[in-house]
Amino acid sequence: MQGLIIEKDGVPIRSHGSQPGDDTLSPVTREEKSWGWFAIFNVWANDIQSLFGYSLVASLFISYGVSGWTAFAALIVAGLFVMVLVNLSGAAGERYGIPYPVLARASMGTAGARLPAVLRATVAVFWYGVQVYFASTALSLLIRSVTGATGGAEVLGLTGIDWLSFVLVWVFHIVIFWRGMSWVETFLNIAGPFVYVVMIGLVAVLWVKSEGQLLSQARTIFANPEGTWSTEIAGFVAIIGTMVAYFAAVMINFSDFSRYARDKKAMIRGNLAGLPFNMILFSALALLTTAGAAVVYGEAIINPTEIVARTDSVLLGVIAAITFFAATVGINLVANFIPAVNGIANLAPSKIGFRKAGLITSFFALIIGGLWTSFISQFGISGFVNTLGATLAPLYGIMIADYYLLRKEVLNRDDLYNMQGGTYHYRNGWNDNALVAFGIAAVFSVATVWVPALSQLSGYAWVIGAVLGGVIYFQRCRQSHVV
Repeated sequence: MQGLIIEKDGVPIRSHGSQPGDDTLSPVTREEKSWGWFAIFNVWANDIQSLFGYSLVASLFISYGVSGWTAFAALIVAGLFVMVLVNLSGAAGERYGIPYPVLARASMGTAGARLPAVLRATVAVFWYGVQVYFASTALSLLIRSVTGATGGAEVLGLTGIDWLSFVLVWVFHIVIFWRGMSWVETFLNIAGPFVYVVMIGLVAVLWVKSEGQLLSQARTIFANPEGTWSTEIAGFVAIIGTMVAYFAAVMINFSDFSRYARDKKAMIRGNLAGLPFNMILFSALALLTTAGAAVVYGEAIINPTEIVARTDSVLLGVIAAITFFAATVGINLVANFIPAVNGIANLAPSKIGFRKAGLITSFFALIIGGLWTSFISQFGISGFVNTLGATLAPLYGIMIADYYLLRKEVLNRDDLYNMQGGTYHYRNGWNDNALVAFGIAAVFSVATVWVPALSQLSGYAWVIGAVLGGVIYFQRCRQSHVV
């Protein structure tokens, strides 16, 4: 059980008598609630600005058989929809200063909350290791561009330069988190705007090389005269579903970030600027870059690294390498590191603190990332990862139904940290209603991954799974009079 929480105006000032390690999950203090709207804005900027995010957005203008206007409208609607969902999931974190694993105790139970926290942490740890590897490829590109070295013989699929880059990136992550969340905030605030500056520069290079034909090509992509109303509507819905699924993991644990917001207004403004605005700006730059590449190189290239490679510019290669590095590390901190650390700390709050959880996460990242090219990438792991991701959907619905419909936004924060009894201990720490709702809804979500007949629902199965989990949980709690 956590020690006495000293408060002023409902905001924790300090935690008196806390146990070793529980600082990771403790309510943040007034001094720690320092994130303004710009910090929240950059959480989303870094989450969107990944190499995968660029390729995904660029492909939406080409692969869905819809006009650019339809794709653009779908991206904006998706941004607004996700904004509403994260405002809902982040409100408790902002109000009570608690991270997601602690918030989950209200609906799942003080012991049961370890289940969703472990599921989220497992997905996060896996992708954290993979993203460390991808970030190391950017550093390797930088070293090769500057020195002209080849790297020599390969060991486990990586050259000497590749291994050096990987270890350096791995250590870089440790340096950032070892200094605490203030350093994480600083890095995100620098990386977000920097990536946009370089992307605008890349568009300018392609504008010059295309001799002013970039915009006409973009208009061609937007036109898509062969599209029908049925394909436009189907594509519109599919794109929204795809983007919601893309942000699904961060939506469930957004309280891990919102708890650092100065107030609710800062969180809402940051989400408003961060999601729709970033979606519009990033999508526009992705479209213009794709259009410019189509003019200059004769084909629509959706991988920015390939575009840079074809420019044959050492300077641009160096700048791009730094940009890709910043973008990849940024999304890794937002989408993977923080939820992994909080989930691991929740397994033993009195023994595992922020740094220890970070080292555990980094250890697994070293193994997963180091073995990615030679072993892991050769296996069919996508089903495993997608299955874990699908199980998160009902947890969102359960959390929202519990906080808004059943508890009317009122939580007993002291009981959330009481692991031996209290309001949220239920039956030996597990809420049976939440487990049943989670199990039934998760079966549907997971089925969309493995059952071919349901594969068409995979794009927006997350929303259906979340609604199903929330409805079942709410009805069972009402019938059993358990709140």
